[in-house]
Amino acid sequence: MNKRPAAMAATALALALTLASCSGNGDSADSTGSSAASGTTVSHIHGLGLDPGDQRLYVATHEGIYTPGPKGEPELVGDSKDDFMGFTVAGDKTFYASGHPASGGNKGLIKSTDAGETWKSLSLSGESDFHALESAHGTVYGYDVTNGLVRTTKDGVSWKDGARLEALDMAVSPGDPGVVLATTAEGVARSGDGGRTFAPGKEPVMAFLSWTAKNGLYGIDTSGGLNRSTDGGTTWKKVSTVPGGRPQALTAVGAEHVLAATQTGVFESKDGGKTFSKRLTVASSGGH
Repeated sequence: MNKRPAAMAATALALALTLASCSGNGDSADSTGSSAASGTTVSHIHGLGLDPGDQRLYVATHEGIYTPGPKGEPELVGDSKDDFMGFTVAGDKTFYASGHPASGGNKGLIKSTDAGETWKSLSLSGESDFHALESAHGTVYGYDVTNGLVRTTKDGVSWKDGARLEALDMAVSPGDPGVVLATTAEGVARSGDGGRTFAPGKEPVMAFLSWTAKNGLYGIDTSGGLNRSTDGGTTWKKVSTVPGGRPQALTAVGAEHVLAATQTGVFESKDGGKTFSKRLTVASSGGH
């Protein structure tokens, strides 16, 4: 940190801005987003995933969950236009999420077993807002932004509290349930004990992380630069820049298969991030 204070200050500010743009509490109406949603335009993306059963793309947004229609147009899944945060695909038609009801408040942890058509509240309703959720090793790992706390649960009901830190996203090693990474203003922070404690963050500074395959850990920085690590985050190599500006979400489906959302669209790469094709158009907007 002391080698490049100006650069670190700039990246910390950029991450803070990204944090702020993702910290809506659901209490204020977003007239632009709501009217856009009624016109089948997607904005404010908080999560991405492919259902492993049919490979359908699901996009969690400030105005509901969407999937591409027959002509690639966004179609609302179910009838909820709530704000979905911390969205993650856990299995065939099985999703976890958090966020805010349209009327305000916090959803806690919610689960769908019908590909987002309906949702069931599992725990912490009204108490916690998880901005990051990961399902791995029979455990749900969450970053509870309401309390600045990493938490884990086996059954979706009883939680174990971990470290307190200010983070935007997190990722869990697919090979080791104890290794958890988190994006902070100082860089990527690492835990070796399942999120109970974290070492200080180290550069590079990332906005979002995703880790599905052992040699396929991906991170996207605040300007959309996609980076890859094949050694669990010890070293990183920039692969490309995702089109569309500031990132909104990142999901690695496999070692070479990556989804990224930016200010102009949802983009997909099947060659490790070297090239991207647009899967869904996003209405560019300035945050909540």
